[in-house]
Formats: sequence, C-alpha cells, structure tokens
Amino acid sequence: MSKRRVVVTGLGLVTPLGCGADHVWSRIIAGESGLAGIEHFDVSDLSSRVGGIVPRVDGRNDGGENVPGSFDPDAVAPARERRRIDEFILYAIAAADEALADSGWRATDEASRNRAGVLIGSGIGGLQTIYDASVTLHERGPRKLSPFVIPAMLINLASGHVSIRNGLKGPNHSVVTACSTGAHAIGDAARLIAYGDADMMVAGGAESAITRLGYGGFGAARALSTGFNDNPKGASRPWDKDRDGFVMGEGAGVVILEEYEAAKARGATLYAEVRGYGLSGDAHHITAPAEDGDGGFRSMTAAIASAGLTPADIGYVNAHGTSTPKGDEIELGAVERLFGDAAGDLVMSSTKSAIGHLLGAAGAVEAVFSILAMRDGVCPPTLNLDNPCAKSSINLAPHESVEKQINAVLSNSFGFGGANASVIFTKPD
Repeated sequence: MSKRRVVVTGLGLVTPLGCGADHVWSRIIAGESGLAGIEHFDVSDLSSRVGGIVPRVDGRNDGGENVPGSFDPDAVAPARERRRIDEFILYAIAAADEALADSGWRATDEASRNRAGVLIGSGIGGLQTIYDASVTLHERGPRKLSPFVIPAMLINLASGHVSIRNGLKGPNHSVVTACSTGAHAIGDAARLIAYGDADMMVAGGAESAITRLGYGGFGAARALSTGFNDNPKGASRPWDKDRDGFVMGEGAGVVILEEYEAAKARGATLYAEVRGYGLSGDAHHITAPAEDGDGGFRSMTAAIASAGLTPADIGYVNAHGTSTPKGDEIELGAVERLFGDAAGDLVMSSTKSAIGHLLGAAGAVEAVFSILAMRDGVCPPTLNLDNPCAKSSINLAPHESVEKQINAVLSNSFGFGGANASVIFTKPD
C-alpha cells in the first residue's frame, strides 16, 4: 500500500510565553523566558518552587489583562462549561481553535466530517481534578462528587471535546506516553492520513500538572530543579554544568495535518511536510534513559530512514533537553553518534530552557517551534547555557538564536518508561 503525503496546515500554541504561535515564536527567538516563581498555590513545603505557568488575564503568573498573549479562559468556554473540564482540556481546546482557524479548513459536507479526526494526548491528564475529587470523597462522601468528575479528568476527553466542538467524526484517538506524548500524537495522526484512515487530523498534546500533587510527586522522585528557586528564569539550563533537574511547564500545542493533494487543491498554507517518524523503547528503567542513549539513537535513525534522508540533510534538531543531570549528555551523545561528521554543520537547541518541560504537551509545542525555525530560517536559543557540560562540535545555540537556512528539522521527545519518539519535518514542495 503506497503512503499518501501529509502536510501541516495550521498551528496553535498555549505556553508559558503566552498564546498564539506567532506571538510565542517571536518571544522564543528573542531569547525571552516564561519561567517564574509559583504563586497560585502554597509552595512553602515544596523543594521546587518555579515553573512555566501560562500567563492569564485573571492575573495568575503576573499575566494581567494588559499583557499581550495572555490566556483568557472566558474566550474559550463559558464558566459553567469550564467547571466540567480540567485545565488541560481547556488548553487543548484553545490550541485546537487557533490551529483550525489558522488552517482555514472547513467541513464542506458530511463526508468530509467523517474523514476528519482528532488525536490529542496528555502525559498525566486531569491531575488537579483527581486531587480535588479525592479530597471531596474523603471529607464529604460520594454524594458530593460531580457527575462530571470522571470525564473531566480522562485524557482522551481532550480529543473528545475538540471532536464534539467542531463536529469531527473521523478517528477519535489519544496518546499517553509521558513526555513523548505530543510527538507520538503527531506521528500517529500523520500515519492515519498516510494510510487512508483520515484526510485531516487535529493532533497534539496538552498538560496542566503544575499542582501541589504534581510538584510533590516529581519532587519525591528528585526530578525537579531545586537550586534556582530565587532565580526562576535561570532554573532550566540544558547541557549546563549547573543544571539540577527539569522545570515543569504547562500548556498545549496542536497542529492541523492534511493529505497533501487536498490541502494544495484548496490553497492552504503548507507549513511543512511530515516526512519521517521513528519510535523505540529503551527497555531499561521506569524513569532513567539507557546510559548509552541507544533508545533515542534508534528512534532518530528510524525517523531518518522513513523520511528517506541522511543525517546531513537535517539542519536543526529541537532536543528533548530537559536540564536533567543524566538525560542531557545522553541525548547529546546519541545525536553526535548518529550525525558523525555532519554534526559540525548541525544546530541543536532546547526550547525547554525558555518555557520549561510541558510533559505530554512538550513534543507538540516543540514540533511547532521546529516548523517555524524551518519557515523563518532561524534556530531558537538554548538559554542559560553558561558552562557547557561537554565539548561538542554541535552548535547548541547558547543564549542567542542562530540564523540558518533549513530544509529539514528533527524534533526529539523521550519519556518515562523508555518511550522515545522522533519526528522529521521538511519544507513542502
């Protein structure tokens, strides 16, 4: 069975640097940071007190209604509906709304609705809803639980709400692979189109785990940065010698994927082609990557093979690069191993240095950044890279963006449980 070509025609972002793909992108390449101290819940007994929080018009994270790009919940859904969904679903809806509007895609008849689907995942889902429901059950009993509590927390309900909101009756699916979720969602959705199961897919990831339970749990695992509570913007520092853990972020990233000929025929903006997709498993440890980096190496190798490219064709890599003591160097070694002599011409950066680690949304948000890097010929910087942990021939774009003509980009996402995903985008013909 021959595969159909798949292109990206719409982009949507909700991030700690605000909302809107172009707005967020302009701040990313300018080297701005969206990290801040947590103020909307008690952090006095938590080891990590910094995060990448979505700025909002209600003032959370110093958003304020006069800050451009701040998230406005009222513009997404009325208060009554918001009480029935967790925040991660709200972010998914907002990013999907933007991406659909950006794409200009419209269902022309029932047949087109039946061929349009949704595949949005989350690494954790409705964590705050789960916590609140547990407290209510313990303190007030089962009769006080909302009938919406289960659908509010379920991960696949992000896809469900977007499907219902837009009347999309094709594949209604979801992905849960920890921090690889967003990349897996885009790759899997592209394959649904490539093999004829759909003509259009709304794909991406969403997360809202910046809660006391989230910070307590990741803190107990000693995964979070704890040494920069007084300097939040300096806390995420991939490949820097002083890195001490990741900084949690929240938000959503969504792309619109379409079959190439149909998108071209309707005059859609073709941002990129989904050219390659690779998956692998470490089969090593529940949280730590294999020290030889073989899992990431194999997922990148598979993506390049499926794209029909060579490592030398890749101009930019958006690294998983979480700012953890082990993971950063392992990924760097895997990329150096794969690219070999071509590594000297490569630019690789970690945009988590600016927005933190958005867990299940990370891969989708970073896919959008990768696409825009290719569109504009500029690689975003790695912030806080003051003292590199290792010598490398790869340009890690410390502090400032790097201008470069790019024809192909690779985005990596690696998750707990040894789940690895790599997606390659190229400029469309």
